[in-house]
Amino acid sequence: MRRRLASILPMWAGIDTKIIHANGIDFEVAVSGQGLRMALFLHGFPEHAISWRRQIPALVDLGYQVWAPNLRGYGNSSSPPEIEAYRLETLMDDIAGLIAESGYKHVTLIAHDWGAVIAWFLAMRRPELIERLVIMNLPHPALFAREIKGLDQMLKSWYIAFFQIPGLPEWALTRDKAQGIRAAFLNMAVNKHRFPDAVLDVYAENALRPGGMRAMINYYRAAARGGGMARQVALGFPIIKIPTLMIWGEQDTALSRKTTIGTEDYVADLTLRYLPQASHWVQQDAPDEVNAILTAWLKNEVVPRFDR
Repeated sequence: MRRRLASILPMWAGIDTKIIHANGIDFEVAVSGQGLRMALFLHGFPEHAISWRRQIPALVDLGYQVWAPNLRGYGNSSSPPEIEAYRLETLMDDIAGLIAESGYKHVTLIAHDWGAVIAWFLAMRRPELIERLVIMNLPHPALFAREIKGLDQMLKSWYIAFFQIPGLPEWALTRDKAQGIRAAFLNMAVNKHRFPDAVLDVYAENALRPGGMRAMINYYRAAARGGGMARQVALGFPIIKIPTLMIWGEQDTALSRKTTIGTEDYVADLTLRYLPQASHWVQQDAPDEVNAILTAWLKNEVVPRFDR
């Protein structure tokens, strides 16, 4: 897949792919750059490391070495079939293991969607691993817990209940050459031209791997059936003191903007920027704006606003 990605996605040229063993399994990791600091990108559902295709070169230009793993259950990373293999604590250990394998002491963690679930909790439980934190379109867990009690967010999160049905969501998302996966991106995106067929093909092939769709959905099944989420919530939400940037696409049909209100109560050093013309797939939908915000913040410059 490495040669194919490089041939169809010009921004993937020069990015190597390695297999890194961590936390007892293998991870397929896109690697680029030679910097003294590391940027670790965590994708979401139902994505792939290519979701960071426009951010990786930007971080390399800033002097970072970049790792963008396919999380467990994705790409050519190990994809255990058991639901319990996707417990939140296990997912946190995956990222801690990758950081340890990298050898870097200065790590900027950049995460979206399910990757950001892991990142939020890792920042709370293992803050010594992270120098800076960037979250995209995934609210702080305490605020999601608050909003899910209301009808608005409950309706937006209908798919979580659907994903608990054995077999049906796998069939629905992968039938007809994974049209459901393609539609998940195109139907939600604001700037649909940012999702060419070549990119959608990678997402579709990712879902069509034997056992792949089941592994990806198991994140939701593990979370809903205990799977560490309840335990982590019960431990409480200590204030995150790591400098944190939050970027939010306001056209998110899965998560309400209201889930961002109050983030400063849980994050001591917070920079929050909204993008009115971007969807849940914010870093793909509005890469230029995301990169401008991310670059300025990492360089300690004035962080631009696009919501005025």
